[in-house]
Amino acid sequence: MRTVGHFIGGKHVKGSSGRFADVYQPMTGDVQAQVALGTKAELRAAVENAKAAQPAWAATNPQRRARVFMKFLELVARDNDEMAELLAREHGKTFPDAKGDILRGVEVVEFALGVPHLMKGEYTEGAGPGIDLYSIRQPLGVVAGITPFNFPAMIPMWQFAPAIACGNAFILKPSERDPGVPMKLAELMLEAGLPPGILNVVNGDKEVVDAILDDQDISAVGFVGSSSIAQYIYERAAATGKRAQCFGGAKNHMIVMPDADMDQAVDALVGAGYGAAGERCMAVSVAVPVGKTTADRLMEKLVPRVENLKIGPSMDPSADFGPLVTKAALERVKNYVEIGVKEGATLAVDGRGFKMQGYENGFYMGGCLFDNVTKDMRIYKEEIFGPVLSVVRAHDFDEALRLPSEHEYGNGVAIFTRDGDSAREFAAKVNVGMVGINVPIPVPVAYFSFGGWKRSGFGDLNQYGTDSVRFYTKTKTVTARWPSGVKEGADFAMPTS
Repeated sequence: MRTVGHFIGGKHVKGSSGRFADVYQPMTGDVQAQVALGTKAELRAAVENAKAAQPAWAATNPQRRARVFMKFLELVARDNDEMAELLAREHGKTFPDAKGDILRGVEVVEFALGVPHLMKGEYTEGAGPGIDLYSIRQPLGVVAGITPFNFPAMIPMWQFAPAIACGNAFILKPSERDPGVPMKLAELMLEAGLPPGILNVVNGDKEVVDAILDDQDISAVGFVGSSSIAQYIYERAAATGKRAQCFGGAKNHMIVMPDADMDQAVDALVGAGYGAAGERCMAVSVAVPVGKTTADRLMEKLVPRVENLKIGPSMDPSADFGPLVTKAALERVKNYVEIGVKEGATLAVDGRGFKMQGYENGFYMGGCLFDNVTKDMRIYKEEIFGPVLSVVRAHDFDEALRLPSEHEYGNGVAIFTRDGDSAREFAAKVNVGMVGINVPIPVPVAYFSFGGWKRSGFGDLNQYGTDSVRFYTKTKTVTARWPSGVKEGADFAMPTS
């Protein structure tokens, strides 16, 4: 059986804890590998390697650092199919979806090629009598990222690409559920010319996470996962003086106005709600039709579409989505469906009984669709993270606007309408971090930035884009005056211009 260890100082390390986690094959339910769970000592070894390598990397010309990523992009393109298949077999998402996972990470790597420009400081000549003033951006040193199972290629690249391009060394703690692709990315970075020790991978569970948070040589940490853990990491990181950006759960609403193109809206809901079996932090999990007529029309078109979703093995090119990541995840989602039924929601489509012929032990589930969901129900308030869509009927635009605005999560939201005035008002007023107008999954392109509000995001800077350069660097400001023309004698007054 395949064993996944760690990647420290440019070398594979087996792991010394004697503790392992099973890596499942979601399509079949079989264990396909074991991943070593790291120790505090192994994390410390990674930190020591990173500390030793980082000064020389920071002193490397920024353009030369960027060239490593140019080569890395070539290698990712070379091995794209291999990585996508590995990702699909460990996570369960379809092969095309796995390729999309990689591509959205690659886009941030492409953005990182421009980091030399973004690290330029500012300069003012003659800021005072004979005084010049300038600022420079410098890397933090050793930084870390803790990434989730649902995007094992994209989110690691979102984190380590800008961090390393800025001159930092990076320690990655990926999810133990699908560790294969993060390890492959580290190997490709080394092959691309990255010095050993600049990108380390330490697999593990809470022991490694806490070691990252408590290590005084790690200056910053990024996290993506559930909100409760995001808050824990943010608070513990702050207690040890670290910068932190922590992104949590979501309950993304899609508002369907009476004038919306209903076929377009249904296509959007089906794709955004059930793609990747709903295991996306930007999945649409709540549809909000405005008015009874709109709701009835939506349900009339939505029910048969959900009933006819094609669930299949990850490598089936015709599958709409594949299995969930683990049996525990499957049971958790099924339990939420049962909760919704008990709470009084109308289960219009029940996919819990789905079995995949020939893959009866796989972690499959059909699409579920609830109608008449109310905002006091748990299935509305909590993140389900599965192929379950809830329809919450709103009487008017104002009620539809309040629903996502008042929800504790504020990751993404969408409105489908032909009315520019309604769309503009909604975008301006909704209390959510990312807004789509006739776009169901509003993940910004790499040169903007990604981040939710409220309990979907902890910290004041977002992922990727110019925010990532700010997060992974510190500003030094230099005030310079040369002796010519400087009067002699001490000046005890506060300096002024």
